[in-house]
Order: sequence, then structure tokens, then C-alpha cells
Amino acid sequence: MRLLSGLRPRLILAFAAMTIIGAAATAGVSYVSARNAILKSVQDAAMDQLKDRVSAYSRPLSTPPTQEQLNDFAGSLRLNAVAVYRNLRSVNGPDLTTFSPELRQSIANNTRIQFQRVNRDASPEPIPELLVGLPVLVRQPDGLMGPSGVEVYSLTSLVQQQKAIEELARSAWQTAALVLPLAAALALLAARQVLRPVRALNTAAAQLGEGRLDVRLPAKGSDELAELVTTFNNTAAELERTVGELKAMEADARRFVADVSHELRTPLAAMNAVTDVLDEDAETLPPDTAVAARLVSGETRRLTRLVQDLVEISRFDAGRAELVLDEWDLATAIRDSLDARGWRDGEDLVTDLPEGVLARVDRRRLDLIVANLVGNAFRHGAAPVEVRLRAGDDGVTLEVEDHGPGIDPEVLPHVFDRFTKADTARARSEGSGLGLAIALENARLHGGDLTAADTGHGARFVLRLPHRTEGGTR
Repeated sequence: MRLLSGLRPRLILAFAAMTIIGAAATAGVSYVSARNAILKSVQDAAMDQLKDRVSAYSRPLSTPPTQEQLNDFAGSLRLNAVAVYRNLRSVNGPDLTTFSPELRQSIANNTRIQFQRVNRDASPEPIPELLVGLPVLVRQPDGLMGPSGVEVYSLTSLVQQQKAIEELARSAWQTAALVLPLAAALALLAARQVLRPVRALNTAAAQLGEGRLDVRLPAKGSDELAELVTTFNNTAAELERTVGELKAMEADARRFVADVSHELRTPLAAMNAVTDVLDEDAETLPPDTAVAARLVSGETRRLTRLVQDLVEISRFDAGRAELVLDEWDLATAIRDSLDARGWRDGEDLVTDLPEGVLARVDRRRLDLIVANLVGNAFRHGAAPVEVRLRAGDDGVTLEVEDHGPGIDPEVLPHVFDRFTKADTARARSEGSGLGLAIALENARLHGGDLTAADTGHGARFVLRLPHRTEGGTR
């Protein structure tokens, strides 16, 4: 079935099949017509000859005839014939058993000549024969012609005619077979003419899928394929225009976010300095003022994290994110990230960080990945949070698994999308919704990947990084 999976072999097969069927039908009709003509000619000649000779030699025949008269009558016909009157038959001629009872009964009850074609059993193959029967008519007392009771049966061999028919059939099928190469050639030519624009369309569509939106095809002719090419060109032009507008809008939006984020960094730095002072003096402030100060301090820190994440995302979008690689013992680097945020081994955090797993990584970006994964596990999952480091032939893996409610199946495909929240019912949360997106970008920047899964008793995030040494990646 694989050979027929393409349009070209199916077209060739269809054209060839139609041509062969047409040639076979023509050959078959010609064979049947010629066969009928051959048989009819020999059949008509045999019956006319028998009628003429019986008419010429039956006049001196008396009724009822004697055995000698029957013999003379059958001999005078000069045919392979036998004359029969009731229980008498001429001594010469074919055996009466050759003629079927149906034919003899038809002759006895009719005044017209009858015939029958049979294949007589013989070795090595049956012999085709033509059997003809004719009642001898005499004038009756009333002056009309009527049966005399004498019947004449002749046998004509059709061997030569059968050979002619077989030769005709052989020639017809040989002619049909000779049509096959012509059918294949015509099919190849037709398929080529049909498939050439289809292949061009396929190539252009592939280029369009690869991002070459300026690809166009020359429209030739006025048939359906030319209309299809024109439709493709119009579609490609409209797609190029739309994508151009979208890219321009996206570039404007990214530039706006980047500009706003950078512009906010300076006032936010001042606000953070002020909120630090407010946090230190909160105990001395009136209760309502202290609550307001802490609220402003918390929202300022949250806004600062959001701006930092937006700046980081804008660097990835602009292609300006760079790696500063150094060789690190990953267990030490991960443990430093955990300690910096006050996360230490205990009931809430279980680590399995074997020493000696070396890799060249950007220390700052690895710290961001670890902070995001473990921080999400504590915020959205439940203790204990397990952090496991493993080294294999295909690279290094870091697993962070919690024992919380897990990840909703509807959220799982979008967990790394920007501004995705684990709990969609809460419009505001401590996170910005950009942490996992930034972690994924940092993993890909290292040549690795980051995946998420629901374990049934929590969520598991797996960071995969390639082995990196001073000599490069291996």
C-alpha cells in the first residue's frame, strides 16, 4: 500500500487502468463480433446448402421410402448427412446419437430447418460441430406442402472455424497487451503535467511554513490549477501583510514594556529605600499607620520583582540575554541558592545533592531557576519539598517535587506561559506569573529544558542541562 501512497502512482495507475479497460473492452467487442460473424457465415452456408440439395433431390423420393431409396437419397446429397424415416435410416452418414433428442423432436414437430452447435467429447480436446436438421416436405392431397416423415440431418465440423476464432482472440489480446506501454507513457505524461504545479505549490507552501512570506508562484493558463496558484499567491500576500503588522505591533509592545520597566527602576529604588526605613520604624508608628506602611512596603517589593522580571523577559525577547559560564559543583551552587533564601534541610525541605557533579553554568541564571522552582513548590504545593540532583550519560537533571494538590490538567499545558497563575481564581498573588517562563528561558539558554508533570500527589519540575566542560559540551 505504501507504493500507492503518493498522487503520482495513483494517477498513473488510474490512467493505465482506464486505457487498458478501454483497449480490453474494444478487443472483447471486436472478438465477439468477429466470432459471431464467422459462426453465422458457416452456419448459414451449411443450412442453405442442405436446403438446396434436399429440394433438388427429394422429388423422386416416394413415401414411405424403402431402405434403398433412403440410401440413394442420402448419397445424392453429397454431404456428411443421414436420411431418416421412422425406424429406417440410410447406411451412410453420421451416427444418429450425435444429434440430441431435443433437436430431433424439434425437427419432427416443425417444418423449418433447425441447427445446433455442440462440442463433442474427444481426446485430447472437444471437437466443435454444427448439427443441422431438416424435414423433407412433399405436396399433400390438398395441394399444400407438408412433412413426408423423412428427416435429413447433416454434421459439419467447426474445427477450422474454432482455430480461426482462437487466433482472432489471441491477436485481440496481444493488441490489448501492446496498449499497456502506451498507456503507461500517456499516464506518465498526464501525471507530469498535473503534478508539476502541485509540486511547485508544495514547495512554496513549505517555504511559506518556514517563514518565507514573500514566496510567490507564476500563474499560467486559466484552468483550475492556475486559479489555485492565484489563490495561493493572494493568501501568501495577505499573510505577509498580516504577519508584518503583528510583528510591528509585537515589537512596539515589547519596546514599550522594556522602556517602562527601565524607567521604573530608578523611582522603585528610591521607593524601596523609603519602605526599608518605614519597615524599621513601623513598631514606633501608630497601629493604622504601621499597617499602611507594611502594605506599601509589601506592594513596593512586589512591584520591584515584577519590574525585574519584565526587564529579564525583555532581554530574552530582544536576544540580548548572555551566558557567563563557569565550572561549578552543582550541589554547592544549588545549596548556596537554598541557603540564601533560608531554605535548609528539615521537615519542609529534603535534598539529595551528591557532590562532584560538575558542569559549566551561569551561576546567576541557575540561581534564578532554583529559586523559582523551589519557591513555587512552597507557595503552591505542600511540604515536604524534595530537591534531587542526578548525573547521567545524557546530562544532568535537577528534580523539584512537592506533595501538594498538584497541577490542574487544564493548566499543565500552559504552566510555562507568561502570566500563568497556578490558582486562576486569585487574580493577585505574590508571584508575577513570569517566574516559570523566565526559568524555562534560562534552561534553554543553557541548551537544556524544563518540564512539568502532575505526580498524583503533587507537582514535579525537572530541569535538564547538558554536560559542559572546559572543552565544550559533551
